[in-house]
Amino acid sequence: MGHHGTAPADLTRDPRPLLGRTALVTGASRRDGIGYATARRLAAYGASVFCHHHRPHDLEQPWGGDDITAVLDGVRAARTDPAARIEGHGADLARPGAPRDLLDAARDALGPIDILVCNHARSGGDGTLAEVTEDMLDGHWAVDARSVLLLAQAYAAAHDDTRPGGRIVMLTSGQGQGPMPGEIAYAAAKGALAAITLTIAEELADRRITVNTVNPGGVQTGYLTDAAIDSIRHKLPFGRIGEPDDPARLIAWLATDEARWITGQVLHSEGGLARWRDAPRQP
Repeated sequence: MGHHGTAPADLTRDPRPLLGRTALVTGASRRDGIGYATARRLAAYGASVFCHHHRPHDLEQPWGGDDITAVLDGVRAARTDPAARIEGHGADLARPGAPRDLLDAARDALGPIDILVCNHARSGGDGTLAEVTEDMLDGHWAVDARSVLLLAQAYAAAHDDTRPGGRIVMLTSGQGQGPMPGEIAYAAAKGALAAITLTIAEELADRRITVNTVNPGGVQTGYLTDAAIDSIRHKLPFGRIGEPDDPARLIAWLATDEARWITGQVLHSEGGLARWRDAPRQP
């Protein structure tokens, strides 16, 4: 028991709450991204981390691809357990069978996987309701929703129920908080993850696996111009756009035992974004 100003051990916070645990983080291919920030947080909390990447997708985007070796080295630099392993694997998760193959690769490298963070998503190839096509809809569904559900399926099938802290964290977007003009396929697929969270959480609860979904809000991952940020600054109570480590802190916390009673939730990490706030009036 605590005395003379010493708190009981069960009330103190372990600086490395994920020591000895393993995590698979998808979409950890760029040092500007949320996946990279999350992988670093998990490594800093003591976990071994398997980082999935798909650089060909990034090379097609305005921000371009990153050096995967540098990405993995950056995650290794954040680890606090010298015995923790940081490994990586490239995969196109739209390919049939790829989600299960990825989970198998992570298990081969790290052993049983305790924490699954589905951060990957497809960018581009989208349109308005008038513009959207079958290929756009199918392409976003395959990457943004189908592969996530199949990853969760593979994770659950392989999960060792004797290990503590089974965690699945999916990432959605702000499609339930406000409109996403010109992104019909993306918003529809990401919305499916938010809608299915509670059902998956109920299915896996008796196996001590929590399932939650995070909406990271507007985060500068290299795609927002200064002008775009300035145009919405009046809607940002803290006066800034999100940084990758902002949602990463929430995701990492959900992976710890402190979040053991949180499941079936869609959590919004938006810094109080006030979509309803009109632009400031000109004097």
